[in-house]
Amino acid sequence: MESAEGQRGRDGGSQRRSPLDVIMSQIRRKRTASDRKPLGRLLSWSSDRTGIPEDGETEGREERGQSSVAADTTDGERDVGWGRVRVFLQRLGKKADSRSLRLAHCDLTATDLLELATLLQFLPQLEELDVSWNELIGGCLEALTSHLRHVGGIRALKLCGCRLNADDITALGEALGCLPFLESLDLSWNSGVGGGALQGLLGKPPPSLRELHLVSCQLTAADATVLGGMVSALHRLCVLDVSCNPQLTQEVDGGGFRALTSSLCHAASLTTLRLQACGLTADSLEALSGSLHCLPSVRELDLSCNKSLSGGLERLSLHLAHLTHLESLDLHLCCLTHADLEALIQVLPSLTALTELDVSSNKEAGGVVHSLVSALPLTQMRRLPLNSCSLNAESFTALALAVPYLRSVDVSWCKVVGGRLALLLDALQPSVILELRLSSCDLTTDDLRHLAAVCRRGCLSSLRVLDLSYNGSVGDEGWSSLLAAGGLGSLEDLDLSLRPLTSASCSVWLPTLLCALPRLPALTRLALQRWTIGSQDRQQLSHGLRKRSVMLEWDPPNRDTAVATNQESPEESRPEE
Repeated sequence: MESAEGQRGRDGGSQRRSPLDVIMSQIRRKRTASDRKPLGRLLSWSSDRTGIPEDGETEGREERGQSSVAADTTDGERDVGWGRVRVFLQRLGKKADSRSLRLAHCDLTATDLLELATLLQFLPQLEELDVSWNELIGGCLEALTSHLRHVGGIRALKLCGCRLNADDITALGEALGCLPFLESLDLSWNSGVGGGALQGLLGKPPPSLRELHLVSCQLTAADATVLGGMVSALHRLCVLDVSCNPQLTQEVDGGGFRALTSSLCHAASLTTLRLQACGLTADSLEALSGSLHCLPSVRELDLSCNKSLSGGLERLSLHLAHLTHLESLDLHLCCLTHADLEALIQVLPSLTALTELDVSSNKEAGGVVHSLVSALPLTQMRRLPLNSCSLNAESFTALALAVPYLRSVDVSWCKVVGGRLALLLDALQPSVILELRLSSCDLTTDDLRHLAAVCRRGCLSSLRVLDLSYNGSVGDEGWSSLLAAGGLGSLEDLDLSLRPLTSASCSVWLPTLLCALPRLPALTRLALQRWTIGSQDRQQLSHGLRKRSVMLEWDPPNRDTAVATNQESPEESRPEE
């Protein structure tokens, strides 16, 4: 005798339909083709058990069944592949993301790289791939590049610090043609890129490339010529960073660097040019100046840490006026002479978009601060660091004119600040300053009292970084008054370290610090190096910060303290964070 379910299966056209039939029919009519797989499985199971027909559609069932099986197979493979991706990333302590693979500092081996390469086919939506700082993959990058065709939508590729060699660069160059949407390529900190290997990238550089980073790649003057050819072909290039390549300009006639600077005439879209520590000379600046009129879009120019350009800035400064959109100019640690600074001051009024000027670590800058401040568009300035600039009382007073507009104030290593900090603090505008760096300024206890008063008034409520390191002349009362003041709710980084080869006890003001921690909810780093701390206070501070994931920088306890601590409690013998 047939069951009722079987009878209903034969009478598919009957008007008596169960509520389940009606609901399933409505769902089938509304769902899209992409949603059929999971529902199809449900209906397949139901029809096997109850004989419910698919809305009376008997024709073409076999064709639909075959296509459904094919779709299920494809989707099933995709699910299995994604599962493999998740397992692989889980093993590395990373979370799965179909659009971004960030595997920097994962100690990847050649075997890991090969496994990663085979998984790329399951990541068709991948846009960012970062395998930086995995030194063991150097020499076998082809295992990865041969599979990049599966992720043609990649926009950012980072391979910093991977010990890449010439073969790796050649393999990468051959694969770049498969990445038509690549916008950012970072090969920094790979010494194997220089010495002629850069030639391997010349095959088919993606025309969409907007950022090229080649920091510390041991590029030579010959590489500069090759790089110039690449830049000429990259009409959308916005960021070029070749910092820390001191041999880039080391050529008798400077022909390689001249070829690079000449190519900049074809990079009208360039917004950022970084040439930090590239061994630039006065002749190099002259070569660069000839291209500045072709770079109207440049907003950031970094020429810092080039001591050999001393005395030659005038060759460049006359042409800086062409950079009408320049917002940031970095010339720190360039051994600038008084003549260099005077030439710079002459052109500053033409740089109407400037918001950041860095002439720090140039001793002569301390004598021209008044002229510098007078020439700057003060109301829009955000950074004017003058650390290590041999400021005197007059220049320190002149700096106070710019302080109300600055987001960052750095006068570290300027001894004139000690005893005069009130002049700087009284010029601050409430809730404007984000960074205040006063390292090694010979600050006094009265200076800290005045800083505490400013905190209580709420003028530093937006402050994120406060560096008071290397100011051992401040007394316990000064530290206590600052820590008890409050008003630093946005503070993320606090450095109270003493200078090396010194030490002092913080037992007097440490309880005040412990009480202040709840009022520092944004704190992520606290530096207390060279301060001596008792074992009980050490444990209390470490425990309180560990629960908040605050990075605590301090010296390890001495041997005697460690022994005493181990005898008191097993908990205290754990290594500090």
